[in-house]
Amino acid sequence: MDTGFDTVFGLSLEPAQLIANLIVALVCGLLISISYRVTSESLNYSPTFVRACVALPMITALVIMVIGNNLARAFGLVGAMSIIRFRTAVKDVQDIVYIFFALAAGMASGVGFSRIAAAGTFLIMSVLVILHLVRYAQPSKNQFVLQLHCALPEGEAPYVPVFRSWNAKTRLTNMRSLDAGSSFELTFYVEIRGAERRNALMRELSRTPSISNVRLYFEND
Repeated sequence: MDTGFDTVFGLSLEPAQLIANLIVALVCGLLISISYRVTSESLNYSPTFVRACVALPMITALVIMVIGNNLARAFGLVGAMSIIRFRTAVKDVQDIVYIFFALAAGMASGVGFSRIAAAGTFLIMSVLVILHLVRYAQPSKNQFVLQLHCALPEGEAPYVPVFRSWNAKTRLTNMRSLDAGSSFELTFYVEIRGAERRNALMRELSRTPSISNVRLYFEND
């Protein structure tokens, strides 16, 4: 008579293996949560999400061990899980990455592939941390969002010579009519090197006739 709890892919799952799988999942979850805390730049940072990253691999490992190679049990669990409704929208793409990261680590732990779970977690965590530290794909610190109110006369707009004199690269992204069309709110992406040149550009725009309410927005780190 088989004294194991169940079989996973034909391998007997003893109590010691069950505990070992859950411990591996716990260690992977802790590493994933540490990685998330280091790399997260989201304004919606949530401590509960960090704790969920610890628990999710263990839960996934337990589900995998319960399913084993039983197809009927797998369909039954899918039906049971379908009644769950997640009310919180995931706003950061990186949060979704970490959810799949935790699920993958839990699945590997659940089927007893401890080395794959540990090595995969370590390597993926290292890649995510390194990409964060080197600021990979991060926008240039010389790029800003500039907003101003301006009356647009016939011919060249008053802000064009100012941008040209400071060699600022600009791209108009939004234009909104104010005061029944007598003036406009304009939004630009601006790239200009050096804090002194940026400040000088702001001062000159503020002194330019027909331009008012000059505002510069910085990226939130």
